[in-house]
Formats: sequence, structure tokens, C-alpha cells
Amino acid sequence: MRKYIDGFSRFFVGGLFIFSGLIKLNDPVGTEIKLEEYFEVFSADFGSFFQLFIPYALPIGLILVVLEVVLGVAVLINYRMRLTTTVLLVLIIFFTFLTGYSAILNKVTDCGCFGDAIKLTPWQSFYKDLILIVFILHLFWYRKSYDSVLRSRAGHAVMAGVTIISFFLGIYAIRHLPFIDFRAYKIGNNIPEQMKLPPNAKRDSVVMTFIYEHVGAKKELTMDQLGQVDSTYTFVDRIDKVVRQGDRPKIIDYRVESAEGENFTQQTFDGVKLLIVTYNVKDASVKNAESISKLIRELEGKAEAVILTSSSAVDVEAFRHEHQWAAPYYFADATVLKTIIRSNPGLTLWVNGTVKGMWHYNDTPSAAEVLELL
Repeated sequence: MRKYIDGFSRFFVGGLFIFSGLIKLNDPVGTEIKLEEYFEVFSADFGSFFQLFIPYALPIGLILVVLEVVLGVAVLINYRMRLTTTVLLVLIIFFTFLTGYSAILNKVTDCGCFGDAIKLTPWQSFYKDLILIVFILHLFWYRKSYDSVLRSRAGHAVMAGVTIISFFLGIYAIRHLPFIDFRAYKIGNNIPEQMKLPPNAKRDSVVMTFIYEHVGAKKELTMDQLGQVDSTYTFVDRIDKVVRQGDRPKIIDYRVESAEGENFTQQTFDGVKLLIVTYNVKDASVKNAESISKLIRELEGKAEAVILTSSSAVDVEAFRHEHQWAAPYYFADATVLKTIIRSNPGLTLWVNGTVKGMWHYNDTPSAAEVLELL
């Protein structure tokens, strides 16, 4: 019996860790955004000390993700199980604390366990980690009894290879764009459609509570109890509580404004737009700034270039004049801009709201490449 539990535990834990790690290796910047969110929450709840980690969220996230893949492979081949299961146990306790904290206090609504590929609620993430703990504890308890599937040299070689390949994939995705795009802003999607609910969408399930004053005391009544209300009751308030959340549009927070606060969202869907996304011009790479400037000039009259940013107007003005970006600029939330494209700056081509192209600044296209997509 134990042999079957051992086998299932290894393949379940190892497979899930590899799957989760590879999904996040596909998009390390997404993991960075999620870690920044956690650090912000911890900074507010436990102390400003966590602010120190925010600038290092990307390398921290990359190391954690690579570690997930490496540990998953190590479990599958029984590689140094005393060390592997100990690290696994420490890691899953840490993850369980994060997801439990998010679930109980509703601080971070998506743990990012499987990136943008599979969205889990905080409670779903917490229950997933509790299940994992059971099987990891089993492996930890019997850690001394497992023999490695491979000989020492072969095992070391496999683990070294997995580590190198994982780092290569993660760094490549950071320097370019995710290999597979799971976001709502991916090529082929129509953004206005992503902002709507489909006709068959599930609605919120709401329980209404009515508060009345009766004989000097306040009473809370449900819909079923309203029959007892008579002239001696005085209505005070009504409270609507969502007991089961329905579907939500895939995009709920995309909004673009001018410097004067005017809503410019709809205009980004009109005609051909080359959106130059730079959520923070102070941190933006200038490696291909000249190529982007040239692209704006060559597309004039064929595609309207628009800069989207969350930086201050003063900083944007200085940046675009320094690099000769002859394009108007508008403002949007930084997290939304990071979601649109994992690059600062990044370029995305929209035609009547449909995403036709997307480029990292390291892969800035020529005007001919952009026009081909039209």
C-alpha cells in the first residue's frame, strides 16, 4: 500500500511543481507583479521593511520559479530526498501562509500560482496548498528510505541541466515576451469584447437583509421574514451581501485618461493605433528609443502612435522630448499597463480595438513589419 502512496505522492507533487513553475517561467514579469503586490500588502500590515524587497521582485520571483521546477524534477527522480523534501516542506509552508493570509483577509485576490493560465480564488489556492502539504509531509516522513532513480553523476547532470535550462527560459521571456500569452490583451483578442460579459454569464448571487426599527430596537429581516412587518416597523436600511460571485469580464480595469482627466478609453479602440506602453519612464529602457522614434515618424498617416503611461506629465514630457517621440501621451494604471505588455517600453498594434501585434523593446519592429499586419 505504501508503495502506491509513495508513487502517487512523488508524481502528484513533482508534476504539480513542474507545471506551476513552467507556467510562471513563461512569464516571470507576471510573477514580479504578484510579488510586488504581496510586498505592498506586507509593508502596510507588518512594516515598511518589506518595501526593500520591491525593487528585487523580479530576481526573487525568477529564483523561486526555477526552484519550483528543479524541486519537481528532483522529487520525480528521488534526487537527494532528504534535502529535497526539507526544502519542499519549507516552501509549501511559506506558500500556504501566503494563500491563507490572502484568503482570510482577502488582501490579494489572485495568488498567481499558475500565472494567467489558470485563475484560482484565494480559498482555492489555500485548499490546494493544504492538499499538497499532506503528500509532501508523507515524502518528508519517509525521506530516508528513498533511493535515487539515477546514479550520482547522472542525477547531478540532470539537476544542473534543468537549472540552466530553466534560468535560460525565464531570462529569455524577460528579455522578449512570454512564449505563450494567456492574458486578455493577447494578439487576436478584441479589447472592447473582453470588457463585456457574455450573454450567458453567471450573475452574482445576492442576499438582501432589511433593517427595521421596532419597539426601540433594530431588527435584521430576510426577504422571507418581511411578512411580519406592519405599521409598527420603521424601515432603516437595506444591506446587499454577495454570497456567490458570478462571472466577471476578462478586463475590468482598462481606462485611459488625458492630462485633464477626460476619458480617452474609446479613442484607443478607434482606427489603427500603435500604443507605446511605458508605465514608468524613469525605469524605461532607452536601448531602442531611437528605433521607436523612427517607427513613429515612418508610420505617420498610416498608424496613430499614442504613448500610454502612469508616470507624471513632467517626466513624460521630458522623456519624449529627449528621445524625439512625436506622439501624444495619456495616462492609465501602472498594473494595467504591465498587464497589457511585459516590457517597458513595449509596443502593441490595435486595429479597431483588436490586437494585431505586440513587441518587446528588444524586438522593436520596422515600419514594414507593422504595415504587413494591416
